[in-house]
Amino acid sequence: MPTLAIVGAGPGMGLAIARTFGSQGYNVALIARNRAKLDDLVGRLAAEGITAAAFPADVLDHDALTQALKDAATLFGGIDVLEHSPAPSIDTVALTFPSHTNPSDVQWLIDLLLYSAIAATQAVLPAMREAGAGTLLFTNGGGSVDPHPMLANANAAQGALRNWVLNLRKELDGTGIQVAHVAIDVWIGGGGPPGAPTAEAEEIAPLYWDLHTRRDQAERVFTR
Repeated sequence: MPTLAIVGAGPGMGLAIARTFGSQGYNVALIARNRAKLDDLVGRLAAEGITAAAFPADVLDHDALTQALKDAATLFGGIDVLEHSPAPSIDTVALTFPSHTNPSDVQWLIDLLLYSAIAATQAVLPAMREAGAGTLLFTNGGGSVDPHPMLANANAAQGALRNWVLNLRKELDGTGIQVAHVAIDVWIGGGGPPGAPTAEAEEIAPLYWDLHTRRDQAERVFTR
């Protein structure tokens, strides 16, 4: 059976993407820091007939992240699709306007978003190159495409990730490896700012399957 690995797996988009691919016969490897939360997701997927396993790792620890992906590949016989979507909780992102942004405001988000994506890709790409097949999907916020002044620090890091992903796609063109960027320009689920457009994770998840199977798009922006 083919395998999907989700870096930054959680009960929102991660679970919805796992269900989307799992319903198509994919094994699912879940990677995030908290084992208890991962085990809960594994149990929920198992109840739906989806084979999943937890591989706890902090995405900021590149060695641990690399090892988790290697362990997943060993257990399931390889990784066919990598989905990368670690995201800071909203209460950890201090609002910074461009003219008031300090390097330290951006650095930790670069570490979380861009550097972890590079590390995860390097962990799975050699096997994909050898097979001449695979899919690399990277999730970002809508500010990566259309930045918002009050989120200058987050958008700078998101823009860096988007740039790197689109460049990676150009490099891997013709190799059989699909690379795509997903920008989600809505608040997922409830509890968002008043007036902000919202969507449920289950509404968004099918576009990942579409990008994986159609393989002719570099980017999708989900908006209202």
